[in-house]
Amino acid sequence: MDILFYGFIVFLFAAVILGIEGVYLWWVSTHGASAQRIARRLQLMSGNHGRNAERISILKLRRFGRHEVVDRLLQRFRFAHRLDRLLVQSGIAWSVERFLLCSVATMLAGAYLVLQWPLPLPVRVGIVLLCAYMPLLLVRRARMRRLARIEEQLPDAADFIARALRAGHSFSNVLQIVGNELAEPLSGEFRIAREEINYGVPLGEALHNMAARIPLTDLRYLVIAILIQRETGGNLAEILSNIGHIIRGRLRLAAQVRVLSAEGRMSAWILGLLPFAVGAMLLLVNPKYIKVLWTDPLGVNMLWMALVMIIIGVIWLKKVIRIRI
Repeated sequence: MDILFYGFIVFLFAAVILGIEGVYLWWVSTHGASAQRIARRLQLMSGNHGRNAERISILKLRRFGRHEVVDRLLQRFRFAHRLDRLLVQSGIAWSVERFLLCSVATMLAGAYLVLQWPLPLPVRVGIVLLCAYMPLLLVRRARMRRLARIEEQLPDAADFIARALRAGHSFSNVLQIVGNELAEPLSGEFRIAREEINYGVPLGEALHNMAARIPLTDLRYLVIAILIQRETGGNLAEILSNIGHIIRGRLRLAAQVRVLSAEGRMSAWILGLLPFAVGAMLLLVNPKYIKVLWTDPLGVNMLWMALVMIIIGVIWLKKVIRIRI
């Protein structure tokens, strides 16, 4: 009897869940955002515009959020457009809404952690702000790595395009070949440019869009050379071969500079992180000994002076080891 009763309960629970899911799917398919959008398009195509007639754009616009209200709200702010551009350049498939939610979540996690330790208010605020800045730091690091990878691929791409042009292919077909043959992430950018051209975007505008997505000076030189050659004529294959040779020489020089400045960069990291590491170690080993720094007014002044001196030293070292080529 008990087995039949429990079996009936399980089947009843499954039936209720399936019924709720069926009602939800029916509601989404008939009254959801996608269904309403399709209904509006069918209404416009049939010629019955009604009261809520609207213009339909064929442009592919990036959404800043999953919900329509959030997307419209974020579209009004300039910082949201900058964040979206940064996410596109980093290659991370996140929306601005998801990035902001992740930043808020890390900030709340940092606030919860600092409340567990007897730290002064400026240190707590600094840790919370650092936790909120962490997603932006990771995105910027991903952007830097992706741009460095694309910069390494540019000489091979220039030589590949030059060889394809010498073989008799048109430039539009060359973009498709490069998008299929080269490795990511540069091949994806060429595929996007090819798709824009197929949708009717002029070649110059498609190349400018690619240069906007990849803010590299070498790529801009490549785009400018292609556009000038299309207006004035000339041997584009030879021009691209020369540009590839120049890019390789510049990358070789940049690698040598990076090796020679490695000691300075390591010194900057060590000198910048060593005071915080020593402070954290003393806080764990002997909290009463280091607690004087934020309980005594003289100790607070010393902390602020030390923080200012550390920031000045890190900025100075960064400017010394940063050599533009």
